Amino acid sequence: MKKLAVVAFGGNALLRGNEIGTIEQQEKNTFDTCKKVIGLIKQDFNLIITHGNGPQVGNILLRNDAGYNVYKIPKMPLDICVADSQGGIGYMIERMMRNVLTELKIKKNVVSLITQVLVDREDPAFKEPTKPIGPFYIKEEADLLAKSNDWTFKEDPRKRGWRRVVASPQPIDVLNKKIVKDLAKKGHIVIAAGGGGIPVFQHKDKHLEAIEAVIDKDLASALLANEIGADAFYIITDVPKVYINFNKPNQKQLDKISVDEIMKYYQQGEFAAGSMGPKVLAAVQFVNGGGTEAVITSMEEIHMDNCGTRIVKQI
Repeated sequence: MKKLAVVAFGGNALLRGNEIGTIEQQEKNTFDTCKKVIGLIKQDFNLIITHGNGPQVGNILLRNDAGYNVYKIPKMPLDICVADSQGGIGYMIERMMRNVLTELKIKKNVVSLITQVLVDREDPAFKEPTKPIGPFYIKEEADLLAKSNDWTFKEDPRKRGWRRVVASPQPIDVLNKKIVKDLAKKGHIVIAAGGGGIPVFQHKDKHLEAIEAVIDKDLASALLANEIGADAFYIITDVPKVYINFNKPNQKQLDKISVDEIMKYYQQGEFAAGSMGPKVLAAVQFVNGGGTEAVITSMEEIHMDNCGTRIVKQI
């Protein structure tokens, strides 16, 4: 029986920080990432790929606004924009992965699934939106948009302007998890839970309704990994390992580490909330939920044996 691995593509797996996001740039980056990830197949894993969507969904929101302002095309809500990004990015990963498989003469099917993720409409996150989306605005524009759309804006900590913020609730359930598991167990490469999934909540009569929110993609990926009984959970980021004292003279890389030890570092403030912090929490969530091992590493090294920082229950 082959092992199951969930691999979360970070934003840099699709788009580098110094790039503007042309399709040529994104396709090249995606192809390169897929080629590295194939190394896990050689380690006897079946694969489920998840991905972020931050820059892409931001551009979709800009097109949303431009279409309305110029042509009066009705704006689409956030859940539709997330679904659009899932479809577009999933298609791109699927096509690039097929090209890699062809190049390496590996016979496997690849399938992309539009994925809804259940959240609690009473989640405290809805009372205090924190997740920035879309472009920066000057204060006067933000005030006008807030009034006309009932949106919430917060000033960027780096003083680049004001951005719309939405809730980032905890994911509760990945609705097509059984299909994901069945396909992956049969050896197909599955792309799912893009951008953290499309957030929906459930009424008492089981009716599903969309809700304005953005789910953290690493937490959603960890949940999916737990729900399907994955053996390993890989988070691809822009550094090869997790570090303490990051970017300081006494910087130290973490190799294999227990959940308790890495949480001590987390509680000491070693991992920034906007970067490594959520990844560490997602890795810990997976291991505490029954997973064997969570790995945080870079695209360049994911194909290597014993790559990255490997988080386990006990050492």
